[in-house]
Amino acid sequence: MNLNLQNKTAIIVGGAQGIGRAIADAFIAEEAQVAIIDREAEITGFLGEVRQADVADFEAIKKAADDLASQFRQIDHVIFSVGIGSGKTGFPFWNVAPQDWMQVLQVNLIGAVHTAQAFAPYMQQGDSHGRSLLFITSVAGQVGSQTDPPYSASKAGLINFMQCVARDLAADGIRSNALAPGMVKTSLNRSVWKASQVTESYQDWADEKIKRIAPLGQWQDPEEYGAMAVYLASPQAKNITGQTINIDGGQVMHS
Repeated sequence: MNLNLQNKTAIIVGGAQGIGRAIADAFIAEEAQVAIIDREAEITGFLGEVRQADVADFEAIKKAADDLASQFRQIDHVIFSVGIGSGKTGFPFWNVAPQDWMQVLQVNLIGAVHTAQAFAPYMQQGDSHGRSLLFITSVAGQVGSQTDPPYSASKAGLINFMQCVARDLAADGIRSNALAPGMVKTSLNRSVWKASQVTESYQDWADEKIKRIAPLGQWQDPEEYGAMAVYLASPQAKNITGQTINIDGGQVMHS
Protein backbone atom coordinates (compact mmCIF):
# COMPACT_ATOMS: atom_id res chain seq x y z
CA MET A 1 0.00 0.00 0.00
CA ASN A 2 1.36 3.43 -0.95
CA LEU A 3 0.71 5.65 2.05
CA ASN A 4 1.58 8.85 0.15
CA LEU A 5 4.08 10.07 2.70
CA GLN A 6 6.86 10.81 0.23
CA ASN A 7 8.60 14.09 1.10
CA LYS A 8 6.31 14.67 4.07
CA THR A 9 8.14 15.79 7.20
CA ALA A 10 7.96 13.68 10.36
CA ILE A 11 9.48 14.77 13.67
CA ILE A 12 10.03 11.96 16.17
CA VAL A 13 10.46 13.21 19.71
CA GLY A 14 12.23 10.45 21.64
CA GLY A 15 13.36 8.64 18.51
CA ALA A 16 16.82 7.46 19.55
CA GLN A 17 15.77 3.93 20.49
CA GLY A 18 12.91 1.50 21.05
CA ILE A 19 9.47 2.34 19.72
CA GLY A 20 10.47 5.88 18.74
CA ARG A 21 13.34 4.61 16.59
CA ALA A 22 11.09 2.02 14.94
CA ILE A 23 8.64 4.80 14.08
CA ALA A 24 11.45 6.92 12.62
CA ASP A 25 12.60 3.98 10.50
CA ALA A 26 9.05 3.36 9.28
CA PHE A 27 8.72 6.96 8.07
CA ILE A 28 12.09 6.70 6.34
CA ALA A 29 10.88 3.55 4.56
CA GLU A 30 7.91 5.58 3.31
CA GLU A 31 10.39 8.16 1.90
CA ALA A 32 9.41 10.89 4.34
CA GLN A 33 11.88 13.45 5.62
CA VAL A 34 12.59 12.50 9.21
CA ALA A 35 14.14 14.36 12.12
CA ILE A 36 14.67 13.11 15.66
CA ILE A 37 14.63 15.13 18.87
CA ASP A 38 16.16 13.28 21.79
CA ARG A 39 18.35 13.72 24.83
CA GLU A 40 20.95 11.63 22.96
CA ALA A 41 23.25 13.74 20.81
CA GLU A 42 24.45 10.88 18.59
CA ILE A 43 22.08 8.26 17.21
CA THR A 44 23.68 5.18 15.68
CA GLY A 45 22.79 4.50 12.06
CA PHE A 46 20.46 7.48 11.66
CA LEU A 47 21.39 9.88 8.86
CA GLY A 48 18.59 12.42 9.22
CA GLU A 49 18.42 15.63 11.20
CA VAL A 50 18.98 15.33 14.96
CA ARG A 51 18.30 17.95 17.61
CA GLN A 52 19.36 17.34 21.19
CA ALA A 53 16.77 18.48 23.74
CA ASP A 54 15.05 17.32 26.92
CA VAL A 55 11.25 17.37 26.69
CA ALA A 56 11.06 18.62 30.27
CA ASP A 57 12.73 21.86 29.11
CA PHE A 58 10.20 23.87 27.11
CA GLU A 59 12.73 26.40 25.84
CA ALA A 60 14.94 23.60 24.52
CA ILE A 61 12.02 21.91 22.75
CA LYS A 62 10.85 25.21 21.32
CA LYS A 63 14.33 25.97 19.99
CA ALA A 64 14.46 22.52 18.36
CA ALA A 65 11.04 23.14 16.80
CA ASP A 66 12.12 26.57 15.55
CA ASP A 67 15.31 25.10 14.04
CA LEU A 68 13.50 22.28 12.28
CA ALA A 69 10.76 24.58 11.01
CA SER A 70 13.44 26.73 9.36
CA GLN A 71 15.20 23.61 8.04
CA PHE A 72 12.12 22.05 6.41
CA ARG A 73 9.54 23.61 4.15
CA GLN A 74 6.74 22.48 6.46
CA ILE A 75 6.03 20.33 9.53
CA ASP A 76 3.54 17.58 8.66
CA HIS A 77 3.66 14.97 11.42
CA VAL A 78 4.91 15.05 15.01
CA ILE A 79 5.26 11.93 17.12
CA PHE A 80 5.84 12.07 20.88
CA SER A 81 7.48 8.79 21.93
CA VAL A 82 8.85 9.50 25.40
CA GLY A 83 8.27 7.69 28.66
CA ILE A 84 10.02 7.10 31.96
CA GLY A 85 8.99 5.23 35.08
CA SER A 86 9.49 6.11 38.73
CA GLY A 87 11.73 3.12 39.38
CA LYS A 88 9.42 2.17 42.25
CA THR A 89 6.69 -0.45 42.63
CA GLY A 90 3.32 0.81 43.85
CA PHE A 91 1.73 -2.00 45.85
CA PRO A 92 -0.04 -0.02 47.36
CA PHE A 93 0.31 3.45 45.85
CA TRP A 94 1.68 5.04 49.03
CA ASN A 95 4.83 2.98 48.59
CA VAL A 96 5.75 5.63 46.02
CA ALA A 97 6.49 8.92 47.78
CA PRO A 98 4.93 12.11 46.36
CA GLN A 99 8.33 13.45 45.33
CA ASP A 100 8.83 10.37 43.13
CA TRP A 101 5.89 11.46 40.99
CA MET A 102 7.23 14.79 39.85
CA GLN A 103 9.83 13.83 37.25
CA VAL A 104 7.55 11.18 35.73
CA LEU A 105 4.74 13.70 35.26
CA GLN A 106 7.16 16.35 34.01
CA VAL A 107 8.56 14.08 31.30
CA ASN A 108 5.61 11.89 30.28
CA LEU A 109 2.82 14.47 30.43
CA ILE A 110 4.25 17.98 30.56
CA GLY A 111 6.85 16.93 27.98
CA ALA A 112 3.97 16.15 25.60
CA VAL A 113 2.42 19.54 26.35
CA HIS A 114 5.77 21.20 25.59
CA THR A 115 6.00 19.32 22.30
CA ALA A 116 2.49 20.20 21.17
CA GLN A 117 2.89 23.82 22.23
CA ALA A 118 6.16 24.12 20.30
CA PHE A 119 5.04 22.48 17.05
CA ALA A 120 1.32 23.26 16.70
CA PRO A 121 1.85 26.84 15.43
CA TYR A 122 4.06 25.54 12.62
CA MET A 123 1.64 22.74 11.77
CA GLN A 124 -1.18 25.27 11.42
CA GLN A 125 0.70 27.24 8.77
CA GLY A 126 -0.30 26.95 5.12
CA ASP A 127 -2.47 24.05 4.01
CA SER A 128 -2.62 22.16 7.28
CA HIS A 129 -5.16 19.51 6.27
CA GLY A 130 -3.80 15.99 6.56
CA ARG A 131 -1.21 16.78 9.22
CA SER A 132 -1.15 14.87 12.49
CA LEU A 133 0.20 14.43 15.99
CA LEU A 134 0.69 11.05 17.59
CA PHE A 135 1.35 10.39 21.28
CA ILE A 136 2.76 7.10 22.53
CA THR A 137 0.91 6.27 25.74
CA SER A 138 0.39 2.86 27.39
CA VAL A 139 -2.23 0.32 28.31
CA ALA A 140 -1.22 1.19 31.90
CA GLY A 141 -2.94 4.53 31.38
CA GLN A 142 -6.28 2.79 30.82
CA VAL A 143 -6.49 0.21 33.59
CA GLY A 144 -5.16 1.91 36.73
CA SER A 145 -2.08 -0.31 36.74
CA GLN A 146 -0.60 -0.65 40.24
CA THR A 147 2.84 -1.51 38.91
CA ASP A 148 3.98 2.12 38.76
CA PRO A 149 1.18 4.57 39.70
CA PRO A 150 3.04 7.73 38.58
CA TYR A 151 3.65 6.18 35.16
CA SER A 152 0.05 4.97 34.83
CA ALA A 153 -1.39 8.33 35.86
CA SER A 154 0.90 10.25 33.52
CA LYS A 155 -0.11 8.09 30.57
CA ALA A 156 -3.80 8.44 31.47
CA GLY A 157 -3.33 12.20 31.49
CA LEU A 158 -1.59 11.96 28.13
CA ILE A 159 -4.62 10.23 26.61
CA ASN A 160 -6.87 13.03 27.85
CA PHE A 161 -4.47 15.70 26.59
CA MET A 162 -4.37 14.01 23.18
CA GLN A 163 -8.15 14.36 22.98
CA CYS A 164 -7.91 18.06 23.86
CA VAL A 165 -5.38 18.50 21.06
CA ALA A 166 -7.62 16.60 18.65
CA ARG A 167 -10.58 18.88 19.37
CA ASP A 168 -8.55 22.09 19.27
CA LEU A 169 -6.86 21.34 15.93
CA ALA A 170 -9.74 19.64 14.13
CA ALA A 171 -10.82 22.89 12.45
CA ASP A 172 -7.35 23.06 10.87
CA GLY A 173 -7.68 19.55 9.50
CA ILE A 174 -4.97 18.33 11.88
CA ARG A 175 -5.58 14.99 13.55
CA SER A 176 -4.34 13.77 16.95
CA ASN A 177 -4.23 10.17 18.15
CA ALA A 178 -2.47 7.91 20.64
CA LEU A 179 -0.86 4.50 20.41
CA ALA A 180 -0.91 2.34 23.54
CA PRO A 181 1.75 -0.37 23.75
CA GLY A 182 1.31 -3.43 25.89
CA MET A 183 4.40 -5.55 26.57
CA VAL A 184 7.44 -4.57 24.50
CA LYS A 185 11.04 -5.51 25.25
CA THR A 186 12.45 -2.05 25.88
CA SER A 187 14.67 -0.49 28.54
CA LEU A 188 11.51 0.82 30.22
CA ASN A 189 10.03 -2.68 30.44
CA ARG A 190 13.28 -3.98 31.90
CA SER A 191 13.22 -1.21 34.52
CA VAL A 192 9.81 -2.49 35.71
CA TRP A 193 11.34 -5.92 36.26
CA LYS A 194 14.24 -4.38 38.15
CA ALA A 195 11.94 -2.33 40.38
CA SER A 196 9.91 -5.46 41.19
CA GLN A 197 12.99 -6.96 42.90
CA VAL A 198 12.05 -10.50 41.93
CA THR A 199 14.59 -13.32 42.04
CA GLU A 200 13.82 -14.74 38.59
CA SER A 201 15.61 -13.57 35.46
CA TYR A 202 14.17 -10.82 33.30
CA GLN A 203 13.42 -13.31 30.53
CA ASP A 204 11.55 -15.71 32.85
CA TRP A 205 9.67 -12.85 34.57
CA ALA A 206 8.66 -11.29 31.27
CA ASP A 207 7.63 -14.55 29.61
CA GLU A 208 5.43 -15.50 32.57
CA LYS A 209 3.86 -12.05 32.71
CA ILE A 210 3.02 -11.85 29.01
CA LYS A 211 1.32 -15.26 29.12
CA ARG A 212 -0.68 -14.20 32.17
CA ILE A 213 -1.93 -10.78 31.06
CA ALA A 214 -2.22 -10.94 27.24
CA PRO A 215 -4.75 -13.31 25.66
CA LEU A 216 -2.52 -13.78 22.59
CA GLY A 217 0.36 -14.60 24.91
CA GLN A 218 3.05 -12.97 22.82
CA TRP A 219 5.31 -9.94 22.89
CA GLN A 220 4.66 -6.89 20.81
CA ASP A 221 7.48 -5.61 18.59
CA PRO A 222 8.51 -1.96 18.10
CA GLU A 223 8.02 -2.36 14.35
CA GLU A 224 4.28 -2.87 14.89
CA TYR A 225 4.03 0.66 16.26
CA GLY A 226 6.06 1.98 13.36
CA ALA A 227 3.63 0.43 10.91
CA MET A 228 0.61 1.85 12.72
CA ALA A 229 2.24 5.28 13.09
CA VAL A 230 2.78 5.70 9.35
CA TYR A 231 -0.74 4.48 8.66
CA LEU A 232 -2.21 7.03 11.09
CA ALA A 233 -0.18 9.77 9.40
CA SER A 234 -1.44 8.80 5.95
CA PRO A 235 -4.52 9.90 4.00
CA GLN A 236 -5.91 6.40 4.63
CA ALA A 237 -6.58 7.52 8.23
CA LYS A 238 -8.13 10.87 7.33
CA ASN A 239 -11.14 10.34 9.63
CA ILE A 240 -9.29 8.92 12.62
CA THR A 241 -8.75 11.47 15.35
CA GLY A 242 -9.03 11.55 19.13
CA GLN A 243 -8.53 7.79 19.31
CA THR A 244 -6.33 5.57 21.47
CA ILE A 245 -5.30 2.47 19.58
CA ASN A 246 -4.05 -0.48 21.61
CA ILE A 247 -1.42 -2.81 20.20
CA ASP A 248 -1.24 -5.08 23.20
CA GLY A 249 -2.08 -8.68 22.32
CA GLY A 250 -5.57 -8.19 23.76
CA GLN A 251 -4.35 -7.04 27.18
CA VAL A 252 -6.92 -4.24 27.38
CA MET A 253 -10.42 -5.00 26.15
CA HIS A 254 -13.22 -2.50 26.57
CA SER A 255 -16.79 -3.78 26.62
